Amino acid sequence: MPRGKSGDYRDIDGILLLDKPPGQSSNQALQRVRGLYRARKAGHCGSLDPLATGLLPVCLGQATRFSSYLLGASKTYRAGCRLGRTTTTGDAEGEIVDDLPVAVDADQVARVLAGFVGSGEQVPPMYSALKHQGRRLYELAREGRQVEREARRIEIHRLELLNFELPRIEFEVHCSKGTYIRTLAEDIGHALGCGAHLDALRRTAVDTLELEDSVDMTRLELLAVSGTEALDELLLPTSAALERYPELELAADSARDIRHGKRLPATRGEAPGLYRLVSAESGFIGLGEVSVSGELAAKRLMNTAG
Repeated sequence: MPRGKSGDYRDIDGILLLDKPPGQSSNQALQRVRGLYRARKAGHCGSLDPLATGLLPVCLGQATRFSSYLLGASKTYRAGCRLGRTTTTGDAEGEIVDDLPVAVDADQVARVLAGFVGSGEQVPPMYSALKHQGRRLYELAREGRQVEREARRIEIHRLELLNFELPRIEFEVHCSKGTYIRTLAEDIGHALGCGAHLDALRRTAVDTLELEDSVDMTRLELLAVSGTEALDELLLPTSAALERYPELELAADSARDIRHGKRLPATRGEAPGLYRLVSAESGFIGLGEVSVSGELAAKRLMNTAG
């Protein structure tokens, strides 16, 4: 909890779409937002490196109960890639390792990008927050150590060339959870035969949430001068974390039974899978799951204990 008396903080639920500024870690941005809102509980939905900017959903209060569904969702980025130059970190913050001539055209780049679309494997970079024997990989990397990392299965849904102006290119990528864009930039450079590193990154979407609906830190701080009421108006409802799931409306008695842990028959032919549960009486209830046997059970619910 940020510094201050416990009475300085309050229970507030919702999701803020923050346009993270450059030079701040995701946790620094989170703690600033939490302090401005005086929220007892807060968490973000997917780290951005200090170099990166763009959409950082910040969950407050009960929205943190559903943040994992945004963490696991697909993301969209606009990335800048400097061809011909590799660095120790895979981005512009590292030391230059190689500086090679670049002799490619836009058609070649477009063909290489197309080859990355679909399922594949990616080895996480050493400069990442993943842990090895209890320590962050980037801590080991700063000590000059390298450790074996297992390749992870990722999915590139879309990868398009936006700008071509050597030695830089810009591309947009829509990808699965766990995709490292700096590693993708390095892999693109390797496939082109000239090497590359990431020199700019902006996240434009997390699942159904869009950067165009976000607010930057400067505006937040200006609004905070007048108190929290203006800030609260910026919050999306907790259910916004689950918009990709179909809505299932329950009668009052069914909603009550679900909250009490009962399983219900899915009587309207719902396909197996996750559903956003609502009721006319109480609005958003939480997330439920229909099993292959046709039963509806609670997956994660709003806390109604008070």
